[in-house]
Amino acid sequence: MRPSFFPRLVNNAFEDPGLFLPFEYQKRAFLCDLGDLQALSTRDLLKISHVFVTHTHMDHFIGFDRLLRVLLGREKQLYLFGPEGFLQHIEGKLAGYTWNLVQQYENQLILEATEVLPDHTLTKHYSCQDRFKSTRPVQEKPFTGQLLAEANLMVSSAVLDHRIACLGFAVQEHRHINIKKDAVDNLGLQVGPWLTAFKRMVAAKADPDTEFEVYFSTPSGIKRRTFLLEQLTEEIAVITPGQKVAYVADLVYSPENRAKVLKLADQSDHLFIEAAFLDRDRQIAGSKYHLTARQAGTLAGEAGAKQFTLFHFSPRYTDQGHLLVQEAQTAYLAAKARCTSAG
Repeated sequence: MRPSFFPRLVNNAFEDPGLFLPFEYQKRAFLCDLGDLQALSTRDLLKISHVFVTHTHMDHFIGFDRLLRVLLGREKQLYLFGPEGFLQHIEGKLAGYTWNLVQQYENQLILEATEVLPDHTLTKHYSCQDRFKSTRPVQEKPFTGQLLAEANLMVSSAVLDHRIACLGFAVQEHRHINIKKDAVDNLGLQVGPWLTAFKRMVAAKADPDTEFEVYFSTPSGIKRRTFLLEQLTEEIAVITPGQKVAYVADLVYSPENRAKVLKLADQSDHLFIEAAFLDRDRQIAGSKYHLTARQAGTLAGEAGAKQFTLFHFSPRYTDQGHLLVQEAQTAYLAAKARCTSAG
C-alpha cells in the first residue's frame, strides 16, 4: 500500500516537537504542534490547512508567529485546534501586533480556531479584513472525540493530563485507493487530474452507477471517455484499509492517560510518541508529567502500533539518544509479545 500522507518530525528528537503530514498529489498538509518551524520551507508552510496543537507551552506554540507571517497576505483559511484556554492564547498572539494596514490586502486570511474541552468545543473566526478581531458569535458543539470528518479521512483527539489539558491526535484514512498504472495504460488512458477526482468519488462511496468522465490531453487534442464508476473501479483500483497515524506528546504515565492513548493509537500504522526520560529517571519524569522511553515503548506495543518514533528527548541525554531508542524498542517488543500470548 502506498501511503496517502507522509508524516515526518519537523525537528530532531532533542528540539521542539512537531509533526508535518503532507498529502500525496495534493497541495495540502496537516501539522501537529507549532514549535520551532524553521526547518519547514515556505512551500511546506503554505500547504498547511489544519493545525492540531497539543498544548500551548512555548516549545509547542512558538511557531504560530512564523506560520502567520508566511500566510499573511494570502487567500487562505487555516483551521487550528487546541486544548482548554486555546482561544485566549490565539487572541493573545494576535493582539501582540498592530493590524492597521491589513484592510488594504487584496487576499484575505481567515483563521478558524477551535478550543477542545472534554465534552464540547468552542470555535471562533478571525479575519484579516477585520484586523483579526472575532466578529461572529462563538460556536459551541458537542465533542465526542472527533475533530474533523471528511469523505475518506477523520481526525480524532483525546484530552490527556500534563498537569494541564493536553491533546493527543490520530489521523485516519478510512480506506486507501491504489491505482494500477498498468491497467490505466491498458485502457489507453493517461494519468492526470481526473485520478484525484476519481479517488475522491470512490472514497466517498458514490453511487457505483454514476457516470465518470475521463479526459486528458494528447498531441491531437483533448480525449474523453465515459465509464460507470463501478466499472472503472474494478478495472484500475485496489482498495485496502486506510492509513492511521497517531501523535502523543507530553503526558504523565497514569491509568487514565494509558487507556486514552491505547484507544487513540489502536492499530496505528505509525505512532509518534514523546519519551523525555530514561526509565532510571522515572521519578523525575513523573514529577514533570512526561513519559519515559520504557513507558512510551510499552504504550506503542500495547496499542498494536506497526511502528513508532520517539521525540521530545530531555537535553540531559544529549549524545545518548540511542539509549532512549533502545529502551523503548525493548519495551515495545515485550509488550507486543504479552499481547500476542494473551490474545
